[in-house]
Amino acid sequence: MESTETTVPDTPAPLTVDSLLDHVQATPPRLGRTRLIGVDGPAGSGKTTLADRFAARAEARGLRCQVLHMDDLYDGWDGAVRGFGLLRDHVLQRISDGREGRYRRYDWIQGTYAELHVVPTTLDLLIVEGVTSCDREADHWQSLRLWIETSNEVRLDRGIARDGEALRDRWLDWMRWERDHFAVQRTRDRAHVVVDGNPSVPHDPETEIVTKSVHLDHDSAAS
Repeated sequence: MESTETTVPDTPAPLTVDSLLDHVQATPPRLGRTRLIGVDGPAGSGKTTLADRFAARAEARGLRCQVLHMDDLYDGWDGAVRGFGLLRDHVLQRISDGREGRYRRYDWIQGTYAELHVVPTTLDLLIVEGVTSCDREADHWQSLRLWIETSNEVRLDRGIARDGEALRDRWLDWMRWERDHFAVQRTRDRAHVVVDGNPSVPHDPETEIVTKSVHLDHDSAAS
């Protein structure tokens, strides 16, 4: 096998979601028969929206796709590390072994894990979005790692608008924690694509993303 890398410098530019899905589908699956996309980045940067955009384009291709939200795995505000452990051991490792993935959704109101969810082995594409989704221990299963970012001010404003002013201190604590976690994991540096989460560049928000950098490996069989 011969490997080459496409590198685009840190200049914001539109890129179609379909072109990235083309890349994913051209590479061998690494999670059983499933191709795995991770969407990571700081809270409030737009991970859920980005994941949903990829899912919509994948389903338009007729791919069997599922989105898994890390928020459903965290054991509360202090449970992100445990959440990744649940993802790794009960979803990704099980699917890799040919067994369906399983997890219980965390109920943030009740403060406990609730109903069981199943992730089948027959998916064409699994998209996992949320902080810790691209931790190093998931690398060998992932076909594509996306990092999305925007300013701290925009992120905090989005978080307070969603969760309420009463949780401002929680948000600030979380932002400090994730900053340190990302530094240890070098999550941004390891991403294949860095996405602008609050772009000013004209683009079609349904079919395009604005990228800051692209680093894609291309494998080709030796002739």
